[in-house]
Amino acid sequence: MALGAVLFVSCAKERFINEPGNLVPKTVTEDTLLPSIKVNGAWLHSEAFGHPDSTMVVFLHGGPGGDYRSLLNGKQLANHGYRVVFYDQRGSGLSQRFPKASYTSLGLGVLDQMYDDLAGVIAHYRKSAAQKVYLVGHSWGGILATGFAAKYPFKVQGLVVAEPGGLKWEDIEEYTKKSRDFGLWTELANDAAFLDQFLSGKKDQHAVLDYKMALMGYNNNITGEHNVLPGSQWRAGAVVNTACYEIADEYAPDFTVGINAFTKPVLFLYSAQNKAYTDAWAQKISSAYNTKVLQKITGTGHQGMFQDNTAWSGSTLPTIVAYFRSL
Repeated sequence: MALGAVLFVSCAKERFINEPGNLVPKTVTEDTLLPSIKVNGAWLHSEAFGHPDSTMVVFLHGGPGGDYRSLLNGKQLANHGYRVVFYDQRGSGLSQRFPKASYTSLGLGVLDQMYDDLAGVIAHYRKSAAQKVYLVGHSWGGILATGFAAKYPFKVQGLVVAEPGGLKWEDIEEYTKKSRDFGLWTELANDAAFLDQFLSGKKDQHAVLDYKMALMGYNNNITGEHNVLPGSQWRAGAVVNTACYEIADEYAPDFTVGINAFTKPVLFLYSAQNKAYTDAWAQKISSAYNTKVLQKITGTGHQGMFQDNTAWSGSTLPTIVAYFRSL
């Protein structure tokens, strides 16, 4: 009787991994209480801080498929007189999910879709044509910011890029290989293989695929980041990530085309603890810009330039503020 009582009180409603919110957090289309905006036909998870009329600073997160949480220290720029905007890119973070074919069917046109999304975010928050716009892009976000500034050089008045892997596909490929510490027989590989036995993740099964992608990328000794375990991660955009890599592998995009038309100086940040981002690599990648200012952020790695409070407040933030004031 005692055993039966224990079993009875321990029972709970069965939860299925394919139901929203059970495996990973809900997106804005599944939870309408999340802050969101509708841009270019997509609901995007988005927040803004600071006076609406101030110079706008738009943060672009990494990935493709990441989210803006690691950049949220950037809110402090509002204390320096800026309007700070964050958004999870299409198919990323807590933004709306779309089928893989919605990206792959566009070919390189998927980049135009991303640029249009960014333009839509700017238009949503912009209060006047005279309001300046600065972009701050981290990792993939730095690539996206560069491509946008190259296509629309007069829509951007300031550009900060932090450790873009490369700006041409061959460089992105090389950096991606150098920056991964995922080995075939590592514990991480074993965990992933074990997961695959019951979380295979079919095509466009976003929650499962997002969870698995978060597990595979939570820690990297090469880039100097030691993130929290995937159980406390937001969610990764696995489908958009896979689609973008397949498109890039086929079409080999060059994000530097047109960047010569962007005449403003570019602030180029890289970290001291990212073993894959040497001084020579930073010089090579930043050579695409007409004028640039290179700044190495010491004491941290790839993600920590924004996420580590000491590195952010002691180096990254004052460097960015000084750059903005010089424009």
